[in-house]
Amino acid sequence: MSATPREHTRTYHLGKLATELEQRGLTALLRSHPPALRVSHPDTVMLAETVDCVPLSEGWFYRWSWGELVGLTDDPALAADRIVHVLAARP
Repeated sequence: MSATPREHTRTYHLGKLATELEQRGLTALLRSHPPALRVSHPDTVMLAETVDCVPLSEGWFYRWSWGELVGLTDDPALAADRIVHVLAARP
């Protein structure tokens, strides 16, 4: 089964976010169908989150598993900062 253009776009945006997250020390695993990232902090593997990517009338957005928007795909660095904040290990 071949991927649709929308899945290719999701994978592209999620790949940019994965790079930003990995630069910040998080683990980001790309699930292929449907495209989504499984994000975790290496020190707190039990605390993980799935982030996907959706098109809305204002553009493409990263989205938490519960449906709240993380941020625009035009700024994966800002979205990564928000994700890091949520998944930060607490002393």
